[in-house]
Amino acid sequence: MTPLLDISNITVYRGRTKVLDGFSLHIEQGCSTAILGPNGAGKSTLLKVVSGELRPAYAPDSHVKVLGSERWNVWDLRSHLGILSDDLHKDYLAGTLGINVILSGFYSSVGTWQHQVFTDTERRKAAEVMEMLSVAALKDRAFGTMSTGEQHRFLLGRALVNEPGALLFDEPTSGLDLRSSFLYREVLGRLIRGGTTVLLVTHHIHEISAEIERVVLLKDGRIVADGLRDDILTSAGLSALFDYPLHAVSVNGTCQVFPAGGDPAQSPDPSTSSCG
Repeated sequence: MTPLLDISNITVYRGRTKVLDGFSLHIEQGCSTAILGPNGAGKSTLLKVVSGELRPAYAPDSHVKVLGSERWNVWDLRSHLGILSDDLHKDYLAGTLGINVILSGFYSSVGTWQHQVFTDTERRKAAEVMEMLSVAALKDRAFGTMSTGEQHRFLLGRALVNEPGALLFDEPTSGLDLRSSFLYREVLGRLIRGGTTVLLVTHHIHEISAEIERVVLLKDGRIVADGLRDDILTSAGLSALFDYPLHAVSVNGTCQVFPAGGDPAQSPDPSTSSCG
C-alpha cells in the first residue's frame, strides 16, 4: 500500500530561520499517528509542508510525498486527505451559514459562491454528515454565532463530505471546553475505528486517544522518539520532551500528565508511570 506520508531529508526555513533540517518521516496508511511536541518544535511548519503551504529548500535527495505523489491538484487531494487547521477556522466569515460551511468542502473553498452548483447527492451527503456530527439543527445558523465546539464540528463536516481516507488535525480541541473536547475526541475515535487514518499534530497530550497507535515526539525540529503509543507516552519521555518533570497516567484510555513535584531537574522513574 502506498504510504500516507513519505518525507525524506527536507530542510525548511521560516524567513531566515531554519526550522527543519534533514528531516524525514514515514507514515503508512491505516496507522493513525500523533506528532507531539512543545511550542516551537516545528509542528506547524511540518503541517504546512504536508498541506503544500510551505516548500522545502531544493535538494536532489529530498522529497515530500503525500499518498505517493509529490504534486497534487487540490481537487484530487480533497478526496484523499482532509486537513483541519486553526488557519482554516479563522478564514471563515462570521455570516457564513452552517450548511454552506459543509457544502464548501466539495469545492475546497472558504464558503460557497454563486457559480458553485451542488447536486442533490451532495446536499444529501452534507445532511448525513451534519446528522452524524449532531449539528443538523444549526445548518441555518451563522458561523460567527456558534460556539467554538460547534464551529469545529462544522469544519470537520466540511472535510468528511469528501469521504477522505485520512484526516490531518492541528490541535483539534484547542479553545474547546471540557465537554466539547471529550465529544470531539469521541468522534475522532469513531472515525479511526471506522477505517479513517488520523494524523494528529498537537502539544495537548490528552488529545491522543487510545485509538492512535503511533506517537512521534518532535523537539527543536527533530524527532526525539517514535514508536507505539504505550511505549512513547511515559513519564521519562514526556519530561524530557517538555523540559519539566511530569507524571503520566492513563485514565479510561486518556493520557493525562501531572507535575511530578520536587526539583524540576529530577527525572521520574519510567517504570512507575506511563499511559500504557
